[in-house]
Amino acid sequence: MKTILVVDDEPAIVQIARDYLERAGFRVITAGDGREAVRLARAERPALLVLDLMLPGMDGLDVTRTLRQDVLTRRLPIIMLTARVDEADRLVGLELGADDYITKPFSPRELVARVRAVLRRSEGETTSSGVVHIGELTIDFERRSVRRAGELIELTSTEFALLAILAREPGRPFTRAQLLDQVYDASYNGFDRTVDAHIKNLRRKLQPGAQSTQCIVTVYGVGYKFVEAEEQRNRGTEEEQMKR
Repeated sequence: MKTILVVDDEPAIVQIARDYLERAGFRVITAGDGREAVRLARAERPALLVLDLMLPGMDGLDVTRTLRQDVLTRRLPIIMLTARVDEADRLVGLELGADDYITKPFSPRELVARVRAVLRRSEGETTSSGVVHIGELTIDFERRSVRRAGELIELTSTEFALLAILAREPGRPFTRAQLLDQVYDASYNGFDRTVDAHIKNLRRKLQPGAQSTQCIVTVYGVGYKFVEAEEQRNRGTEEEQMKR
């Protein structure tokens, strides 16, 4: 039985989430503040964290930042709960490494569906197998691991899912809507910048440093594509020539 950690300072919301998740077959543990959330995440090693953004003391953003910096919890899938409706507020959580978000008030059935969808991604649901080498990157679809020049890169489940879609077909542009449809389920009503936030994280992790040639490029007016090794080299040469 998979354990879900639900963190919210509103007891009524915690109870509703617990009731529906337990009916769906999950074990549920709860916390009412950020520090307790961090402690339980480290001690219990849950399969997924449902995390309120507005918490007393240590808020959800600080909790996410702390967990992503800890080797024991950096891959823990996180779904954020937020009453904030501004796009910028939601993007901050995604850019810190949250896998998904749900705005309050929410449907308990939607929460269960989102939990199941994120767990499927984190457990390795993919149609690809084998290993792909592109430049310095090695992508192992079966082990769900990515290495750059032999060094392991830690990705969230959503980041890996996006990378897998793009890397399976190097050179093919994908619209944001296509990426959303493939990574999330059909009922997802998110916004295009959800993809932008995850792509920003991927670029930072795959190609660190301002001077690095990106392997995921923007196709203006369309979306994103993964460039093949030769194109990466050509782009790098062009960039160097432009600097001279």
